[in-house]
Amino acid sequence: MKALQENQHCPVELGCELVGLARSTYYYRHRSQEDAQLEADLRLVSGQHPRYGTRRITHQLRRKPYGYSLNRKHTQRIMRRMGLLRPVKGTKCRTTNSAHPYPRYPNLVEELRVIRPDQVWVSDVTYIRLGQEFVYLAVIMDVFTRAIRGWRLRAYPNNPEARKAIKAQAKWRKAA
Repeated sequence: MKALQENQHCPVELGCELVGLARSTYYYRHRSQEDAQLEADLRLVSGQHPRYGTRRITHQLRRKPYGYSLNRKHTQRIMRRMGLLRPVKGTKCRTTNSAHPYPRYPNLVEELRVIRPDQVWVSDVTYIRLGQEFVYLAVIMDVFTRAIRGWRLRAYPNNPEARKAIKAQAKWRKAA
């Protein structure tokens, strides 16, 4: 094929068609020697920087003295094959701020003996993860029956939803 192109000045597309090959076959380079050197350099860089992930190692391999032209996914594929992948860090969302300037209120029902329904209601606001976001659930519960008396679900924690749920439940209880 090369001789046909060089001697006859035949275009690659026409030469491949005459021989019955795809053009990609003509341009294909076997990269085993390059990959062997890349694997050696990758092992060296990951040994020098044991906490680096695929992004940082790819960046290091692009710099001097290595000078590779490769993308992160190629690095990731080789690192996976060599068993060098680092565990992915999980992100932890901290939702409780105990160092707030607000007063802490005592538990008024701690010593109380609950003997009938609707004697004591308790409420709480909690968060629920939905994909990348959180929704906030305000719940009111009867302590004696453990029944949920009211609830609200909102996208923002600062809404006075617990108060709204209490008022809605109080209206419903008066009507009943």
